[in-house]
Amino acid sequence: MQRAPVLRLFCRRTFSGQHRWHSQNARNPEFLEILGERYATDEITNVTPAILSKIPMRLHAQPSHPLHTLRTMIESHYPDFAHLSSLSPLVTPHKNFDELSFPADHPGRAVTDSYYINKGMMLRTHTSAHEVEVFGKGEDKWLLTADVYRRDEIDGSHYPVFHQMEGARVVSADASGIRELEEDNERLSQHLTRSDIVIEDVPHVSPSNPAQPGHDPKHAELVAKNLKLSLNSLMLHLFQGIGGASKENPLKVRWIETYFPFTSPSFEVEVFFRGEWLEILGCGVVRQATLDTAKVPNKIGWAFGLGLERIAMVLYSIPDIRLFWSTDSRFISQFTPGQITAFKPYSKYPSCFKDVSFWTCSEMSLHENDFCDLVRDVAGDLVEDVKMIDSFVHPKTNRTSLCYRVKYRSMDRSLSNKEVNEIHNEVESRLQDEFRVEIR
Repeated sequence: MQRAPVLRLFCRRTFSGQHRWHSQNARNPEFLEILGERYATDEITNVTPAILSKIPMRLHAQPSHPLHTLRTMIESHYPDFAHLSSLSPLVTPHKNFDELSFPADHPGRAVTDSYYINKGMMLRTHTSAHEVEVFGKGEDKWLLTADVYRRDEIDGSHYPVFHQMEGARVVSADASGIRELEEDNERLSQHLTRSDIVIEDVPHVSPSNPAQPGHDPKHAELVAKNLKLSLNSLMLHLFQGIGGASKENPLKVRWIETYFPFTSPSFEVEVFFRGEWLEILGCGVVRQATLDTAKVPNKIGWAFGLGLERIAMVLYSIPDIRLFWSTDSRFISQFTPGQITAFKPYSKYPSCFKDVSFWTCSEMSLHENDFCDLVRDVAGDLVEDVKMIDSFVHPKTNRTSLCYRVKYRSMDRSLSNKEVNEIHNEVESRLQDEFRVEIR
């Protein structure tokens, strides 16, 4: 059966094959101070002041904030899980990638995609970076909420800092653990049978989505079933009230096979909400290599990860991801801890477009994420959207010309043309200084 189109609120990043890095030593200090500690910079340091300023903010820990309310809703659905939310965002590349079986050539490792403090330290790109650490402490059931960092494009649904929640459960890979899963599966199945939900499922294990070589296929199937039942129940908990699920109009959930480096079998979950299929989360059976590294080799289990902004934008009808960072009382005062209410726009201020066209320097690489980070560092949250509108190579000189359109708009006030011109002039000046471009 042909699948209907899916509204992807947070599109996956487009990975470039070009992963060269330009030197930022001209504007990087010798040391960076982050959360009270000093870190030496080096030739791959690419974290900007704009990004560093977000680290202490911890939106998911602010009681009236939509992300905190959503976090507590999910935590309330898993009352017997450990609830973690205070782990440092600074991790080693080994912890962020290698412990989770990421291939050595995975594009997420590139400096064009991730923020590096130096060669040995980076800002986590996902909450999964802490899986080995938490499993290794003996936690069998846990939820972890945290801010994560990825270099990305600029538009209404992408931001270089966002918040994820990771959930995981492991059991002993013996008769007692299997019995625990069977009993829980029976309990959850009965709950869902009595609920207003329709589930479009796929096989728990299949040739295209296999059990891992070291796993008993029957055990892997039980774990995957427990994962699905648990998350179907969570989707019901989050969406049935605000979506008005009923016997005549049940909540619709569907499962899709996918691939992740750190789980197998792996799945994505989508929910049909307000006339659209929404991609909600990714999940799967945890790679045994991850558990082996955590020194819990005799266990088997599942994990899921979801983006809090992705779901909150839908539930609260928040149109622009920048609003989550707003300190305007007209935004903050609309929300009450523990309640989901639709956001009421308080104004729509006019936007201002500015184009910047330039010849690139043949000796330096300029990735699109480099340009977006530079604009963010200058304009902060006054930049709403950045799009490349032209690119060509001169047939005689072989020089590359790029043209970007930058859309400025404040969420809280009107911008004057003079203010925007000053900001845009600074963008052009920084481009010339740091990437040696020739403004056209």
